[in-house]
Amino acid sequence: MYSPVATPAEARVDLAAIRHNVALLKERAGGVEVMGAVKADAYGHGLVPTSEAVLEGGASRLGTAFVREALELRAGGVSAPILSWLITPGEPLDEALAAGIELSAADARLLDEIAAAARRTGRTARLHLEADTGMSRGGSPLAAWPGLLERALALRAEGVLEIVGLWSHFACADLPGHPSIERQLEAYETALKLAEQVGAAGSGVIRHLANSAAAVTLPAARFDLVRPGIAMYGLSPIPELGDFGLRPAMTLTARVGLVKRVTEGSGVSYGHLYTTERETTLGLVPLGYADGVLRHATGRAEVLAGGRRRLIAGRVCMDQFMIDMGDDPLSAGDEVVLFGPGDGGEPTAQEWADTLGTITHEIVTRIGARVPRVHVNVTKGTSRRA
Repeated sequence: MYSPVATPAEARVDLAAIRHNVALLKERAGGVEVMGAVKADAYGHGLVPTSEAVLEGGASRLGTAFVREALELRAGGVSAPILSWLITPGEPLDEALAAGIELSAADARLLDEIAAAARRTGRTARLHLEADTGMSRGGSPLAAWPGLLERALALRAEGVLEIVGLWSHFACADLPGHPSIERQLEAYETALKLAEQVGAAGSGVIRHLANSAAAVTLPAARFDLVRPGIAMYGLSPIPELGDFGLRPAMTLTARVGLVKRVTEGSGVSYGHLYTTERETTLGLVPLGYADGVLRHATGRAEVLAGGRRRLIAGRVCMDQFMIDMGDDPLSAGDEVVLFGPGDGGEPTAQEWADTLGTITHEIVTRIGARVPRVHVNVTKGTSRRA
């Protein structure tokens, strides 16, 4: 494990902010059950300690994309219900069932693969069936939905699986008023009615559709459970509507590695895309595109250094970038803040996303593994690990 004292950079994760955000989202969603989406290392925030904070904040379930993420949670001591929804052939389904991981399926092939694992292990699979209501990504098309239900019911009759959820996913919930939203709601209702007609729905079967954006703006989409992702980390799912009272959890910092004085007309970094206009002080920041600082942040994104915002000067390199301090003081070891909540005048992840033409999801999930996650505001029951 990295020591924060010895590393040139760190991503500080405020677990109190995570807990606050989950509680806020649960209240905003009318108190329905919350499944916290913690895929992709909890959106780059550190899987196990962040997941524990999500549960402490009021979530009762967790969701991961891959089985291996769910198994990592179990290995870390997390016992809450976990759903894994992106399952390709050859996944460790025996291990998943032995660990009590709930699984998602959208076609007969996967149903049969899960059933085979259930027979081998003697463990009844807990299954969520996914309907494609208009995103055309995962899920069973509605035309194939009756066949999927029929196969699932046959396997349920055999005793190898239990249907515990019926779900789908929005394509455009972050675009309020988009016509696809109502169409998807109607398609989901149709999928539910078909399931009810054949006995695949009812008491104990969880209906879930709403992501972060739908959880805060679409009461009709909340059903039995909401699945917030980006909002749990304090980043707005619909930035044009504001922050919804969410608190950003991650602050990305680095310690200056080198300070030097250069002359007027000095070309800086690869390609000399930046040339100094006068004698000036340059600072080297030891983070680069290998750590998730996008290369096209060159000359566009700002950081906080020496009490002021500074543009990245010259090309972002694999391991480092430069800032131009002018005549302001800077010393090796001084902290530079790339983004954070904004409380100290630093840029926010939303500002970085807007500047670089992307979304906050990409900004936080791209932060590489060699940047340690340092968790603060840890409770007694929360692990503190990088």
